Amino acid sequence: MSKPTRSAAELIAMARAELRAHDPDCPDGIEITILPNGGSWEFRTSADEATIARPGYPECVAMIVQIGDHLSKQYDVKD
Repeated sequence: MSKPTRSAAELIAMARAELRAHDPDCPDGIEITILPNGGSWEFRTSADEATIARPGYPECVAMIVQIGDHLSKQYDVKD
């Protein structure tokens, strides 16, 4: 059975909503992109230096990675 598909924008929006639910204090300015990974996909993050320097940034990135792992097991990304 194949997984349902979602667009990259939908998956990123789902990740942002889940991130806000877990940690509403994550700094704004974290960019999330999707990269293919074998037969699946994963999130990648980037941010400017000011965002990276904010308290909690590393924890928020780690949470985004966990959310991506969770979502990639549920959904495929549309090309």
